[in-house]
This record gives sequence, structure tokens and C-alpha cells, in this order.
Amino acid sequence: MIFRLDKRLLFPEPGLAEPDGLLAVGGDLSTQRLLLAYQNGIFPWYSDDTPILWYSPHERFVLYPQELKISKSMRQVLRSGKFNVTANTCFNEVIMACSTVPREGQDGTWITADMKAAYNQLHAEGYAHSVEIWQDKELVGGIYGVQVGHVFCGESMFSRVSNASKTALIHLCKSKQFELIDCQVHTEHLESMGARMISREQYMDVLQSGLSR
Repeated sequence: MIFRLDKRLLFPEPGLAEPDGLLAVGGDLSTQRLLLAYQNGIFPWYSDDTPILWYSPHERFVLYPQELKISKSMRQVLRSGKFNVTANTCFNEVIMACSTVPREGQDGTWITADMKAAYNQLHAEGYAHSVEIWQDKELVGGIYGVQVGHVFCGESMFSRVSNASKTALIHLCKSKQFELIDCQVHTEHLESMGARMISREQYMDVLQSGLSR
């Protein structure tokens, strides 16, 4: 059963999600609703031609920072100093780049105008963060997401030059701020860096332990 949300600030039990993770439809993208969603392992994912769709996958694709794998060639890139790394200096530019960069096998973007506005508001209130990668004073890569306790819920990343998004992810892992990076969607790129599937129950254990401290 897919639940239809109304004005009440609540979500159904995540374990009731469909096999593909779809849990609910409707509601809004207010800061309060988004925070409640993330605190319960739920996130929005939809396009302009659909209502707001809320997901809670039965398995999560995640990266434990201590399991990060950095290839020999990537270590050379990091040592070269070709990139400069900043955090939270141009959140809107990062989310705009994520919404417009071409992606293999993907037509269009799920980062709608409403999503951009909602996550910029989350950033203004201190809940959403970005990492920016610069080369010769040009923004060439980055990642943005929502911090929930000690979990970074990664929303999207982009790279205009090779290894820029990898550098952003490595920076997150080495920041020592997070016990878990939630990557949401499986990619071979992230798997090669150490990301793996865990159950919803395992994910919620980490999420809730961070919120209870």
C-alpha cells in the first residue's frame, strides 16, 4: 500500500514501503517535513511530472568512512594539490551544477525547482551542507546532502573534470564528522570506493544512535 500524505506532519512506518522502496505520495517539502523524513530513513525522489514521492528502501547503499578505498592513482591526485576543497561556500551553485550536469543513461533531472528551493532553505537553517572542489578558481566538482546526527545523507554530486567528485567524497570521509555516508543509489563508481549495501534495520540503528546522543 502506498500512503497519501496530507497536511499532518507524519509518515507511515518505513517498513511498510513497497518492494522498490516507495512509501508515500504527496505532502510538501517544508523544512519540518524533510527533517522528519530523514530522521526516519525516508527521502523524496520524484520529477516535475509526478507528485512528491517518498522512499524508504529495504536496503541502503552506504559508505562507512573507515572502509573508504582510495586507489593508488587517486592518492597521486590528492598529493598533487591540483584541487582546492571548501565546504558550504556556494551551496546553491553546487545544487545547480548537480541538476544540470549530463549523466549517462539519464534524461533530465529529479532535482526540480521546488527541490532546489527546499534544500537551499535546509542549508540556510544549517541542516544541508556542500563540499566544493575548485581548480584554478573554477568550481569543477562537489557534493551536497543533509546531515542527520552522524549520518551524511548524500543527495547528489557532480564532476566537470576527472576525480573531482571523488575528491569531495574523500573529504567527507576524512572530515571525521560522520559515521556513515548514505549514497542512496548503487553505482559501480561508489562501490569501487568501498560503498556497500546494508539493511534498513542496520541503517536505522546508526541513524538513531547518532540522534540519541
